[in-house]
Amino acid sequence: MSGNVYLVKDQTMKNLQLLLFLFVAFLGCVTAVPSACGEEWGIMYPGGDGPGAGKHIVLVAGDEEYRSEEALPALAAILATHHGFRCTVLFSVDLETGEIDPDATKSLPGLEVLDDADMLVLFTRFRRLEDGDMAHLVDYVESGRPLIGIRTATHAFAYEKDSESPYSHWSWNSSTWPGGFGRQILGETWVNHHGHHGKESTRGVIPEGVSGHPILRGVEDVWGPTDVYGIRDLPGDTTVLLEGSVRDGMTPGAGPVDGPKNTPRIPITWTRERPLEGGGMQRILASTIGAAVDFQSEDLRRLFVNACYWGMEMEEAIPSRSVVEIVGSFEPTMFGFGGYIRGRHPSDYALSGAGQSSDDSEARDSR
Repeated sequence: MSGNVYLVKDQTMKNLQLLLFLFVAFLGCVTAVPSACGEEWGIMYPGGDGPGAGKHIVLVAGDEEYRSEEALPALAAILATHHGFRCTVLFSVDLETGEIDPDATKSLPGLEVLDDADMLVLFTRFRRLEDGDMAHLVDYVESGRPLIGIRTATHAFAYEKDSESPYSHWSWNSSTWPGGFGRQILGETWVNHHGHHGKESTRGVIPEGVSGHPILRGVEDVWGPTDVYGIRDLPGDTTVLLEGSVRDGMTPGAGPVDGPKNTPRIPITWTRERPLEGGGMQRILASTIGAAVDFQSEDLRRLFVNACYWGMEMEEAIPSRSVVEIVGSFEPTMFGFGGYIRGRHPSDYALSGAGQSSDDSEARDSR
């Protein structure tokens, strides 16, 4: 059912959209849901047969550097096509043109779909959303439902110092809720580039004692061109699944750099089972490796697919080697500011689940 992709429209006429959406889903055909301005704000893969049937995963893309707008549709297509999950992908968009615009830091429409989500995959960077939009995301996290935070999600939100928003403490540099969402929920906020950004890549190393974790089932070879992020410390309820070996070059065969960067290695992927005030635990996975170009690693894709199962307490359904073949084509754009593909709408990612390559751009204020 990979070709049956629904185009989800912007927030106007929500009740009508929902009725149309459910009707079309029942029919099992491809359609576009109309809205007042006629602009798309996301895509949905309806899923179908498989262990994930009946579960809804929402993937939220919104960063200027690491091409989350390419990585998350690719992941959603895999989850829907091979595993049966219904997946909705949201993007930062230009509300006037409907085009994907990673630089639109205040625009992430459609977050109300989180209200019925079973899993959240968040890949945003320094967003400052309108309170009405942010409320849906905050309500989701505070509900205790599972989530995955990728790369820049450690610094997912940024509010001005004099902000009067009730969500300003979610900012990456909050002092009232130290470290904001990144530190308090995922386990760490933005610290620094531990590896040399754009010069040193990362190989994932499984620490001793965790190889039997269900998320690591079938995961053996993880490498990506992005560098290792710095981590100060992690909460006591953390289990580190991958440490980052800083590599002396930007190819899979590059060896580890000599010196203190790898002694000790820095965590790059970890889980939390965060205690909730009302009892119970919230399952969280955070990974600082996960740019679109990193998704060329089959085992990294497998790790994220397994993490979705684990997050929803479906680890018994994780096979010995999850199917993670790319749906359609996937030619990810190299990371870098200003390097995203202009003129694309969410529907352009519908069939292939990924974008096309473009020239790299010089990074500015990279983090």
